[in-house]
Amino acid sequence: MRPFNYGTLLAVSKSIFSMLPPDFQILPMTSGDYDDALALWNACEGVRASETREELARILARNAELSSVIRRGPQLAAAVLCCHDGRRGYLYHVGVAAEFRKLGLGRLLVERSLSKLKEAGISRCSIFVIAGNEVGEAFWKRIGWRERNDLKMFARDL
Repeated sequence: MRPFNYGTLLAVSKSIFSMLPPDFQILPMTSGDYDDALALWNACEGVRASETREELARILARNAELSSVIRRGPQLAAAVLCCHDGRRGYLYHVGVAAEFRKLGLGRLLVERSLSKLKEAGISRCSIFVIAGNEVGEAFWKRIGWRERNDLKMFARDL
């Protein structure tokens, strides 16, 4: 895996990237991160990750460099799954391992994904938060997201 070139990303959110501890590395998510990422997400309160290995590979191929991980050596500290439909961006899973919380890693991943979405011409991003996930709601509100009460979500399994 290769580290991201921070170049323009530093200009967009320099203060966020300066928060990355020196022994941590942000990397593009790959299919090789599947086991670690799924375990991390499902260990986080309020996150339900059920993508198959094939689904994750398809998402990553279709949405190059929108998803990323933060590692401290071989250990996965944080991960985000992000994609877009050509009009709107979506963050599906954002998780930070319990021992690495309060270091700004979640916010860093979100800002990186938002920057990449903006580069792709996407002007809005949404996240679905499971009802009752108070910790998740507090995080999103703290970093500037607003709750939408004008929509209801419907789904149909195919």
